Amino acid sequence: FSSPREPSVSSTPLNSTMLSASNTAAGSRPSRYEERKSNFAMKFAGGHVSSDNVVESALQFGKTHTVSKMVDTSTFLDFLEHPGCERNMSYDDMRDEVLARGEGKVVENDTMLVDTGKFTGRCPKDRYIVDAGEAHNNVDWGEVNIPIKESTFNKVFECCAERLWSLEKVYVFDGFVGASKKSRRAVRVVTELAWHHHFCTNMFIRPTAEELAEFKPDITIINSKAIFEQWKEEGLRSETCVAVDMDRGLGVVTGTQYSGEMKKGAFSMMNYMLPLQGIMSMHCSATVGPAGDTAIFFGLSGTGKTTLSADTTRFLIGDDEHGWDEDGVFNLEGGCYAKMIDLNPVKEPLIHAAIRKDAILENVVVDEAGNCDYKDGSRTENTRGSYPMWHIPNHEPTGKAGHAKNVIFLTCDAFGVLPPVSKLTTEQALYHLVSGYTAKVAGTEMGVTEPTATFSTCFGGAFMPLPPKKYAELFRAKIEKHEVNVYLVNTGWTGGAYGVGKRMDIVATRNIVAAILDGSIEKAPMSAPDRHFQLQFPTELGSIDPTVLDPSKAWADNGAFEAMCSKLSAMYAKNWTKYVKDPFMAALSNYGPGGAALL
Repeated sequence: FSSPREPSVSSTPLNSTMLSASNTAAGSRPSRYEERKSNFAMKFAGGHVSSDNVVESALQFGKTHTVSKMVDTSTFLDFLEHPGCERNMSYDDMRDEVLARGEGKVVENDTMLVDTGKFTGRCPKDRYIVDAGEAHNNVDWGEVNIPIKESTFNKVFECCAERLWSLEKVYVFDGFVGASKKSRRAVRVVTELAWHHHFCTNMFIRPTAEELAEFKPDITIINSKAIFEQWKEEGLRSETCVAVDMDRGLGVVTGTQYSGEMKKGAFSMMNYMLPLQGIMSMHCSATVGPAGDTAIFFGLSGTGKTTLSADTTRFLIGDDEHGWDEDGVFNLEGGCYAKMIDLNPVKEPLIHAAIRKDAILENVVVDEAGNCDYKDGSRTENTRGSYPMWHIPNHEPTGKAGHAKNVIFLTCDAFGVLPPVSKLTTEQALYHLVSGYTAKVAGTEMGVTEPTATFSTCFGGAFMPLPPKKYAELFRAKIEKHEVNVYLVNTGWTGGAYGVGKRMDIVATRNIVAAILDGSIEKAPMSAPDRHFQLQFPTELGSIDPTVLDPSKAWADNGAFEAMCSKLSAMYAKNWTKYVKDPFMAALSNYGPGGAALL
């Protein structure tokens, strides 16, 4: 058997026994299953394969250990029965597998380096949610949450699965999303590439031997190089398809090798499932101090979530995805996925030290000796590194902590007019959570080469399937019940907009965060609410230059500053017009830019 090239696979609708509710029992099927297994063996030996639908027969008649709790018990998605299945490999075995297959190479610090191919970031315009079942009424449909017909999803899913069943080897990772056993979901990810298996091992929560023996997935995501030829006829934007079915707990990734699509697919499902249980889900990092005080950092990729949560004085709960229930804050992941561009051992010592054996570097430029040049963005600005949580020495091993005391919204203001830090009222906190203003940082998404102003619901709109009001109501309940302090911190530009001003110094930002966490900011003198954004900020704060704290003083041209404030304020107001039909949301607009509630 020789590894196939990336074939064009014609797909047909999935058999109802596979993906739709039916009453067919597992029954007796050893003879048919053994026949199919024999056919696989023949193919590997170069012999003839039955023209029957391979994936349909293999899934229908293969013994199932993996019936999803989100799917009817008669549904079979048992890739464990693939003759070449590798399940939950050890780190050493994964390393050998990746190298043997030529998928990566070892570079400095004994780290694995891979290339993600054509796509070096997510493909948000090729991301879909199945419009069927309860999701039809629950999902906030639009430009972000793009609907896909269930029949189309089934065809793409089969196309991807058929490719996987045709391969000599497939890799199955079984683990969990969510450190809280009360609400965690069992996730299975089936991949064609060995390094994707390594990535999932880094990023999801790894099961114990006992948990693995009894494992049954709630979520099943499959990922292969299959090419879905019928994308035009089915109304898709391209042959790339990243789709999830919320009701059946299924996900499929085709046409891209960017690994972040797998973890974000699972995160999107959790952002749908948890809030419907009354549990807040968040695109944030989180830390806990020695005294048990929990801090949350909301923010899009590139705003500083991972960097600011890698704090040597505190314990890291997680760097990107969390839930908040009646017991406190918990991580959804088992690892970190950090941006590598301009990684500096002085400014980011914990992250730099985490890039060692068992970590994966993506698209980082290296010299002939294997030394990494983290400043080189010629391949992409979105160079990445994934590593298990234990690579951070001060991680919180349980992945859980108590209720948050401080919440920080991180925004990368490309216009350079927001203060470095502002204290928010409850209503302002809800307004800015829903607005999620920041800049798309170069490289995080395909086609973004420089910061571009954007509004992303809950600082993670691409992964928030429900209406914004749902997340806002859950957040309000947390603020009021636990007396949470909320701050808006600008990690973007000061002294001018992008191209004129300069990026906020990370050291100054760390000092601001430290003042928030130790409570000293509560004693600082505060400004009156400014007339553009109604924001109050400290006029003095430790050793930080007062001219930096007041954005108007950082600009040389006050007229230009006022004009830019008006421009950004109008953008906030325009963005909020889509919410004004709801009385709850309309009332919040008076606490944002252009409002007058605090003036």
